[in-house]
Amino acid sequence: MPLPELDADARREALEKAAVARKVRARVKQQLKAGEIDLAEVLRLADGDEVVGKTKVAEVLEAMPKVGKVRARRLMERLDISPSRRLRGLGSKQRERLLATFASERE
Repeated sequence: MPLPELDADARREALEKAAVARKVRARVKQQLKAGEIDLAEVLRLADGDEVVGKTKVAEVLEAMPKVGKVRARRLMERLDISPSRRLRGLGSKQRERLLATFASERE
């Protein structure tokens, strides 16, 4: 299905909306990396904020301290989370296992 043609105003609006979404996701990931918020808080935000909810799980995990691309990928495989899964698409069991994994590391 081809994308619809946008007029100049609609294109500008779409670009502005995308820029705002990138800034919101970047801010959340930076706060996570800095330890200002934790994974549980990010998951709570995802429930109420459409932009955060559309963030990929892999991006969030990679933003966490001491978690890189390889560890995030392995963790997602172990917890049976698809590489393309977004925060809002996580099931309750997947959320519980993710939180339990990082809760046990803090102890």
